[in-house]
Amino acid sequence: MDFIVEYGLFLAKSITALLFIVLLLGAVFSMSQRSKREGEDGQIEVTALHHRFEDWQDTMAYSVLPEGDYKKLQKDRKKQEKAEKKGKKDSKPERKRLFVLDFDGDIQASAVDNLREEISAILTIIRPEDEVLLRLESPGGLVHSYGLAASQLLRLRQRNIPLTIAIDRVAASGGYMMACTGTRLLAAPFAVIGSIGVVAQVPNIHRLLKKHDVDIELHTAGEHKRTLTMLGENTEEGRKKFVEELEETHVLFKEFVSEYRPQLDIDSIATGEVWYGRRAVDKALIDEVATSDDYLLSRRETTDIFAVHYKQKRSLPERLGFAAEAAVDRGTWKIIEKLRNSRFIG
Repeated sequence: MDFIVEYGLFLAKSITALLFIVLLLGAVFSMSQRSKREGEDGQIEVTALHHRFEDWQDTMAYSVLPEGDYKKLQKDRKKQEKAEKKGKKDSKPERKRLFVLDFDGDIQASAVDNLREEISAILTIIRPEDEVLLRLESPGGLVHSYGLAASQLLRLRQRNIPLTIAIDRVAASGGYMMACTGTRLLAAPFAVIGSIGVVAQVPNIHRLLKKHDVDIELHTAGEHKRTLTMLGENTEEGRKKFVEELEETHVLFKEFVSEYRPQLDIDSIATGEVWYGRRAVDKALIDEVATSDDYLLSRRETTDIFAVHYKQKRSLPERLGFAAEAAVDRGTWKIIEKLRNSRFIG
């Protein structure tokens, strides 16, 4: 009996060690191939959501309606389909189309890589009467990353394409920078909206190093090449310049929001505060309190709805690498964030 227990423990340890080695090798391979992935083509996937809604309706109707009512519903649907086909033959105007995109933002707005491909694909076929719906979720992050994400959405605005943005949980800081580009802005009742501000923090361990007789030399060419540093001694002049840069970033943020949401009282809401959807509509941060699900259901009778998703092609070792990276990120991200000398919208 003891032999079986010992053998089981040995087997469990062996499997654990083997799994760790596989994940580690996958992570190394993924990092080495990252630059190559950027140039590789992925593929656009399109899902007809209006057909999915029809299938759901049919399933529910079959389950809850009396047989006679269900047959009548099927008969009416066939008549409608026949009329639509006849309308196409008679060259009547086609139904409007709604293209649905999803953006789940992290601190680096890494989903922008897919967003740019999806928007490019849509622009090859979209008509002036069509519309784009972006389901946006983001607490914000790096200024330059979210600036690029907002710029991708402006490509639609520049073509005069109606852009509806729906926020079901959160669009704060850089997330709201993206949201304000929409021609129509919706949010769920308790979605978190706002946080129009800028934040940055830089830890400094100069006194600790000095205590242990460790000298740090920092040489720059340019008066303000480095304002604050983690290792060297910071100066009041450097702090002043650093704060000036933060203020300038905040001014640019406010100008951007004001340009696309001129109805806002920007000075009263650009304080870094957040509001729930029910209060955000009173502040003109959003146009309407509604979920993305409500909006899609309201459009399905008159509009063909298509979800568009760009999927990158990755090999098995790369997928293992991404899994390993994600596991590491979950355990170390808070430490990395504290040590990062970057500026965040927030």
